[in-house]
Amino acid sequence: MITKAIIPVAGWGTRRLPITKIIEKSMLPVGNRPLVDYSVQELVKAGVKDIYFVISNVEPCQVREFYKDNLALNQYLIDRGKEDKLEKAKTLPDDVRVHYVSQDPSSKYGTAVPVAMVVEEYKIDEPVFVFFGDDFIWNPDGESAAESLLKAVKSPEESAILGVEVKKEEVVKYGMIDVKDGKLTKIVEKPKLEDVTSNLVHVSKYIMSPKLLQEMVEYVKSHDFGPLDQEYMATDPLATFVEKGGTVRVAPTTGEYLDGGSVEGWVHANDVVCGN
Repeated sequence: MITKAIIPVAGWGTRRLPITKIIEKSMLPVGNRPLVDYSVQELVKAGVKDIYFVISNVEPCQVREFYKDNLALNQYLIDRGKEDKLEKAKTLPDDVRVHYVSQDPSSKYGTAVPVAMVVEEYKIDEPVFVFFGDDFIWNPDGESAAESLLKAVKSPEESAILGVEVKKEEVVKYGMIDVKDGKLTKIVEKPKLEDVTSNLVHVSKYIMSPKLLQEMVEYVKSHDFGPLDQEYMATDPLATFVEKGGTVRVAPTTGEYLDGGSVEGWVHANDVVCGN
């Protein structure tokens, strides 16, 4: 069982301006819940007890507010005889602990950075889930992304990445992954159409082993990219990990990938969730 999860939700969400000027991207509503909560609830259901949110160092933090008890609201519901709504107002079970790591939006940028920050600050030396906060897999009658990843790994030394099938012409928008015998052999970010060799893409849903986590830390430490150079992409140390002989299982999913990062994706996510 994996009991820890890292969920990066920092950043300005510039693709979704102007709404992200006042609403954090991960808190945009899909149905009656924030976008990030779909991943949070499936992780809790899979056995996670410690959630590490990487948040922007800007106050107030809406993610922090959502995942703590609102005592004034609870008292209001009690006073008005609406105790039946207390369960809906409670967003996490009592046995789940939430930790927050603040990231300066003007500092190093990229998907590897928040992972490395949490690993270093909390000295994590065990497998963890890493789920980014602006997308999720919708599969209400089947296996969740977390369950698919757990099923894929065979030991604590192995990592896993979620693979989603898309049309060949859509692969260019994502990170293409090549697979052999259920293991990741190559990952290419936004390949050219003529270079597409697989219709499997990754959607930033992982189980990362201790060695892969350390690869993330060393990658961020050993590079000094400027803001206009390149991002610290998690897929770079992931590829290095595979080249060194590390095992990354590819977990297929039968669910639908929903992305709130674009207006079109967010509207579609609401159509799917509210239509079921």
